[in-house]
Amino acid sequence: MRADSKIARDLANLLRARFAYVYITTWEEERAMETIRHIATSPELIRTPRKVYQWSQVTGFVDPDGKVVHETRRPLSAISFIRRCEEDALFVLKDFHVYFGVDHRPADFEVIRAMRDALPDIKYSESMKNVIILSPRTVVPEDMQKEISLFEFPLPDEAEIAEALADMVAENSGLRDELGPEGHARLARAALGLTLQEAENAFARAIVSRGCLDEESMRVIFEEKNQVIKKTGILEFVSSDLDADDIGGLENLKAWLAKRNNAWSPEASRYNVPAPKGVLVTGVPGCGKSLTAKAMSSMWGLPLLKLDLGKIFSGLVGSSEENMRRALSTAEAVAPSILWVDEIEKGLGGMGGPSGDSGTSQRVFATFLTWMQEKEAPVFVIATANNIAGLPPELLRKGRFDEIFFVDLPTRGERRQIFQVHLAKRMRGDYIGSQLTLDDGLLDHLADRTEGFVGAEIEQVVVSGLYEAFFARRPLRLSDLDYAIDSTVPLSVTQSETIVELRRWANVRAVAATKREDLQAYATDPAGGDGGDGGDVRSSRGGRSLDF
Repeated sequence: MRADSKIARDLANLLRARFAYVYITTWEEERAMETIRHIATSPELIRTPRKVYQWSQVTGFVDPDGKVVHETRRPLSAISFIRRCEEDALFVLKDFHVYFGVDHRPADFEVIRAMRDALPDIKYSESMKNVIILSPRTVVPEDMQKEISLFEFPLPDEAEIAEALADMVAENSGLRDELGPEGHARLARAALGLTLQEAENAFARAIVSRGCLDEESMRVIFEEKNQVIKKTGILEFVSSDLDADDIGGLENLKAWLAKRNNAWSPEASRYNVPAPKGVLVTGVPGCGKSLTAKAMSSMWGLPLLKLDLGKIFSGLVGSSEENMRRALSTAEAVAPSILWVDEIEKGLGGMGGPSGDSGTSQRVFATFLTWMQEKEAPVFVIATANNIAGLPPELLRKGRFDEIFFVDLPTRGERRQIFQVHLAKRMRGDYIGSQLTLDDGLLDHLADRTEGFVGAEIEQVVVSGLYEAFFARRPLRLSDLDYAIDSTVPLSVTQSETIVELRRWANVRAVAATKREDLQAYATDPAGGDGGDGGDVRSSRGGRSLDF
């Protein structure tokens, strides 16, 4: 642990200020204990050196020399020992949150009362004493909210991970290292978002699987990282080989994103432009909103994390807020990154009225809003929504998102592009051949016949046509595509009223995702017709020895 570590300085300041109870939430118990021991013996961080006593249900208190303090296994006995102790000391209570009420276990009010009674003996004692509660979960009893101070223990930064990697390389002297200093730096950056133990495991796997460190080791790190993120059940890595060329149309949106690529680079900082916060993409379902989010990862060369808001909320009191904080901190640790919130209205909609969940939804929403407004880490948020009316107005005001884009039914030119993308993609490789020529005549014909179709429906026309050809065991014909078009009732017909309302909203509140010169007039009936109200709305530590 470096003496100038911000974590160490911030925690040391709380201890010097005589905060009686400090609650550290972290899965990295070993790393946290290393930090605590470092603070307790560092004159540059804390003026009065202190002994570190560790407590668990298994052993009770153990002093710095490893000697067990007898009769301290029970929580009340442990609190009594803290009150009697006259030494300058830090008392670390591991997993003490189980007495605060967790899962189906009720809070132990006798323990909580004893902690409150011990407060004067800790805070105003002649000896310097602090109690640190170390737990992987944040569970603070309501009766102790004023006495307990929460301390955020972030994941390791690049320098800490690089130090762990250097220790591992030094420990394994027979290792063939083909990366060098620059490669080590890239490997450390790739492991951001992992705990120190997880990063070491990833490095160890890369070493033992190949017997060396090389460019292929990066893939192993990402695989391990993907598994770790999946275990949270809230965030997931989205792997996509899509790029801007796979998106038919939406040129205005694609150009906006292209101009903000590399916005966190040193070169961009010389222009004094602020880092982009994010973008909200709303509009007609099936018109490419989610596709754009997936393509961004390739366009910008950044990892794409998908946030499942439905998994944020759980039945445990206080865990929903903790889930949100953990998800956001993980996204920051992986930064620069893209955080994708799909169908955001389903998770954050209806925040204006009573929710019947004792305010949990409001608190989770407030946590997300505050983070979006104040985040400094380069995390770009792309949120997609089908029903914009279901979103609270606080989310839509300037400062949360840089821009709100509206994706309407594709124009004729966009329909040509979408057909070209899907036909070209499916008529290549081992495809048996076709009686069709992918030229302007074919694309014009298909675009003219699919007025009012969304992008997903156009893709399905191509898929359905190929099934017709496959069933007859022959190449694809134009009649197959025409049959699929005739058999489709587009969303613009079944959801016409909803689309009209969306357009009216977007006319004054959003920017068109399509270029102005590509727009074509739409009537009140989204499938086409003459002008009318609601028409064209789209204007404006030591290394580990390995057996490898």
